Amino acid sequence: MSIHPRAGIIGTGFMGAVHSRAIRRNGAVVSRVVGSTPESTRATAPSFDPEFSTETVWELIRADDVDVVHICTPNATHAGLARAALEAGKHVVCEKPLAVDAQEATELADLARSMGVVAAVPFVYRFYPSVRRARARIADGTSGRPYLMHGSYLQDWLAVPTDSDWRVDPERGGPSRAFADIGVHWCDLIEFVTGHRITRLSARTMIAIPERGGRRVTTEDAALLMFETDRGSAGTLTVSQVSVGRKNRLWFSIDAAAESMSFDQENPETLWVGGLDDNKVLTRGGADAYSVLPPGHPQGYQDCFDAFVADTYRAIGGTVPDGLPTFADGVRAAHLTEAVLTSARTEQWIDVSMRHNTIEKVATLR
Repeated sequence: MSIHPRAGIIGTGFMGAVHSRAIRRNGAVVSRVVGSTPESTRATAPSFDPEFSTETVWELIRADDVDVVHICTPNATHAGLARAALEAGKHVVCEKPLAVDAQEATELADLARSMGVVAAVPFVYRFYPSVRRARARIADGTSGRPYLMHGSYLQDWLAVPTDSDWRVDPERGGPSRAFADIGVHWCDLIEFVTGHRITRLSARTMIAIPERGGRRVTTEDAALLMFETDRGSAGTLTVSQVSVGRKNRLWFSIDAAAESMSFDQENPETLWVGGLDDNKVLTRGGADAYSVLPPGHPQGYQDCFDAFVADTYRAIGGTVPDGLPTFADGVRAAHLTEAVLTSARTEQWIDVSMRHNTIEKVATLR
């Protein structure tokens, strides 16, 4: 198949627009778009400029002119839509969480493998050139063995009681909010960069604002984690959606035997590297495959998303790019989310090593 497939987008909100831009920037076609209702589709779909008008999700999924389905809807709908698209033989790009239940996420990864299709989840922070540089320094031994991993993912879009969103409703967003929404991004990134896997964790969750819009809040505003890895390292993570002034600060630090490295998503053009004798800031070069602009021309979130879609479409065309996040990674995130909730509820350390071993058996790229 061509690396310029025909795409169908389910969901016309912010993420649907991000997907649409990435599709077009990769030379592919937005064939069909549907919203949550026929009325919303008629109101919003024209802004996506699809080739064909579409009334329902099922019409889009069954359409012969759709090769890949992009799912950009509220969390609780992901699994059902992904299953329907897979059963129709479509390639699938599904926003995280892949499912709000780890067992269902595993079933979807198994189904994608059996159908022989490409099934990807947008863990797009992997596509910053600075992140790839950090990964390469660990892989080639420059950094030495990582000892300590720590960091945070902080936002403030739910910092006051009048702030609310469908994600606050567990019926639509699932049983976890802050960790399932952004904490999984941090965990995916740290595992991707280091090659380590979290095997044990202890977590605490917090509801800072117990009522929003007259409704009791039951999902966490923040989460705190301690964890251990399969290669003898340890780490900590703070996740928050109520940190005033922090818009989208994903930050990690890796302390290894020969050097330390830190990355800040709000300043993504650089990677800080600390040594015993001196510290340095590495700027994004122009040689990396993911550096699509000359140095001095900043790349950001949409560029990462464009790169993720490009690699997904290359996989559809028969090439398997390095580091493409698939449904197996979505399963991993679902298991980590369940472990965080279980630990917070029981106040115990939770072993996630067996879950990891199960996930490693799931292959979603052909």
